[in-house]
Amino acid sequence: MAANLKEVRERIKSVKSTQQITKAMKMVSAAKLRRAQDSIVRMRPYADKLNEMLSHILSNMEGDPSGSFGVAREVKKVLIVVVTSNRGLCGAFNSNVIKKALYLCETKYAKQFDASNVDLLCIGKKGRDFLRKRFKSRVNGDYVDLFNDLSFDAIVEVPVLLMEHFSNENYDAIEVCYGRFKNAAVQYAESTQYLPVPKMKTKKVTDKRRADYIFEPDQQSLLETLIPSILQTQFHRFLLDTNASEHGARMTAMDKATENAEELLRELKISYNKARQEAITSEISEIVGGAAALEG
Repeated sequence: MAANLKEVRERIKSVKSTQQITKAMKMVSAAKLRRAQDSIVRMRPYADKLNEMLSHILSNMEGDPSGSFGVAREVKKVLIVVVTSNRGLCGAFNSNVIKKALYLCETKYAKQFDASNVDLLCIGKKGRDFLRKRFKSRVNGDYVDLFNDLSFDAIVEVPVLLMEHFSNENYDAIEVCYGRFKNAAVQYAESTQYLPVPKMKTKKVTDKRRADYIFEPDQQSLLETLIPSILQTQFHRFLLDTNASEHGARMTAMDKATENAEELLRELKISYNKARQEAITSEISEIVGGAAALEG
């Protein structure tokens, strides 16, 4: 009985220690989430409007002078960029993003995948570690340190590389799988076509419905700078979205873990009290029995 009591006490001590860790991680994630949420909330309307403008421009042009980023080619080779976090303990967040990438391989690009014409570019350790184990030969590079500094200047090399790949026809389509942040409790794994830039889906009734832009100083000079800048901003948004989603998912996961630890502690304390009461009752019975034997 004493051994059983000692075991329960050790379990209670272990659960309390774990609960302290989960509480601390929840607080840290909550603090990081506030900063990450502020960043993506400020960035998203700006990035969405720029992307809408880019789609309008490329939809109303035969092509563009900046590498033909809006020209759709026959899709023979595909690059899928998988954006996950560097750390775990954030629920199913990373696995959902990876599943979204695998779903693309099995559905939209199944033909190219079967022909070994789908490559993966990993941003974040969790996605890299999983995909390298499963598709070692298909992982074409990784950027695991990108989340250490999410400033625009620090991440710009990746979208520049993607645009070079597309312009040089190394890939005919580039997709990005990332975590879209909604709030602290809800994050979505999404995939979006990065290149070629998707055209606006509008009904072409008359030429009057087409967006009309005035370019200053001239169309070619402006677009050579404007289009790459918009694509870089769009990619920066993917990373900020994923960063906020990671902290939101971790905060929620740690909150649930803390609640589960509290429930487990309650059950263990009940078990401990029952075992302790049984031990006391057993000792009383032995004393009473011994006294009765002496009287007899």
